[in-house]
Amino acid sequence: MKILKSVLAVMLALALVFSMSTVVFADGEAVAEVESENTVRDYKAVAAAVIIGLAAAAGAIAMALTIMKTIDGIARQPEAASNIRSAMMLGLVFIETAIIYALIVAILVVFVL
Repeated sequence: MKILKSVLAVMLALALVFSMSTVVFADGEAVAEVESENTVRDYKAVAAAVIIGLAAAAGAIAMALTIMKTIDGIARQPEAASNIRSAMMLGLVFIETAIIYALIVAILVVFVL
């Protein structure tokens, strides 16, 4: 769980840095303004890619762990398989919803900000 929290914290930090950054470093000095809209669009594209990439990776890890634990639970208590499977499906839906929210945030970063 600590790894997932760390990944989510890094994802949020990178998204904020790439999407809100208006400072470009050139030759060690900070330039106050972005020179062209293409550079801003490039930063937004990178931010969206980082958001989606990290969310998909974190979601895949979380789903794999959920399925692993479900199979282990069913192997230990086969009589409770239907209850365990139902809880797993509900958990997978919540994980997938978080990934879809990340997609929506990425779309907002590209088109709204």
